Amino acid sequence: MKRIVSAVAAGLVLAATPALAEFKLDSRYTDADGDLIADIPSDPSQQVDPSTLIFAYTPVEDPAVYAEVWAGFLEHMETLTGKKVQFFPVQSNAAQIEAMRAGRLHIAGFNTGSNPLAVACAGFRPFTMMASADGSFGYEMEIITYPGSGIEKVEDIKGKSLAFTSETSNSGFKAPSALLKAEFGMEAGKDFEAVFSGKHDNSILGVANKDYPAASIANSVKARMIERGVVTEDQLKIVYKSQTFPTTGYGIAHNLKPELQEKIKEAFFTFPWEGSKLAEEFAKSGEAQFIPITFKDNWAVIRQIDEASGVSYTCN
Repeated sequence: MKRIVSAVAAGLVLAATPALAEFKLDSRYTDADGDLIADIPSDPSQQVDPSTLIFAYTPVEDPAVYAEVWAGFLEHMETLTGKKVQFFPVQSNAAQIEAMRAGRLHIAGFNTGSNPLAVACAGFRPFTMMASADGSFGYEMEIITYPGSGIEKVEDIKGKSLAFTSETSNSGFKAPSALLKAEFGMEAGKDFEAVFSGKHDNSILGVANKDYPAASIANSVKARMIERGVVTEDQLKIVYKSQTFPTTGYGIAHNLKPELQEKIKEAFFTFPWEGSKLAEEFAKSGEAQFIPITFKDNWAVIRQIDEASGVSYTCN
């Protein structure tokens, strides 16, 4: 069973790392109850009730594929909320965060690494993630290469290039950067060249096509791509696999009306998975339901990795 582990157990944070720094929201948000997420505005005039709700899934793969995958779920949400729900294809984590901060995005799945920034800077209120039928959840970060690359172990990446996805990604940048430094004494720009692909599927395809000698990726994305036949298992070789991390967190913009927020939550927890496109797609990475989570508890390991890596949540 997959379980969330401490950052120390994952080998990502040295014992000398200071205690986790206080997590602070941008000054435009309040957190009176101490749950580390933005409170719903108490003034009704600051609450919004849009006629059309905009939903975005984290930009890890082809948006056109996922618009179809999520279509049935969004119809279910329309029935419960009485509102039109539109799929918004985003091309980057930064664009997704900015859209919510600007009020153009109401419901979203933010990837593991960008969750803290979305919470701090965009008023994101995560409340659920996907899990397997037995309630277990998570994914592993893998460093992959292709057969014949000359890379048999992590140290062989020295002098070569390593593809990351984006600086907000946990498995695509933050976790491997911390791990490479802590366990192997390797740093980008000193021991290897860092290149950025933008998305996990770009990194995986880049390695499969021998454009990148190695890449750091989320294996849940890789599993779905193999199942769809986008890449084959024999095109890729794993040289490192981490412990388990939480996966995409789903949530709501903080300023939606409270009753609307409750209806949206209900849509997630009452969605009939059996026979759905969502089930067909995410079964490829072992997911079969939505379960409740809290940012304070489930993302503690990610905030610790950020702290160890010197990440700050700066809001423009």
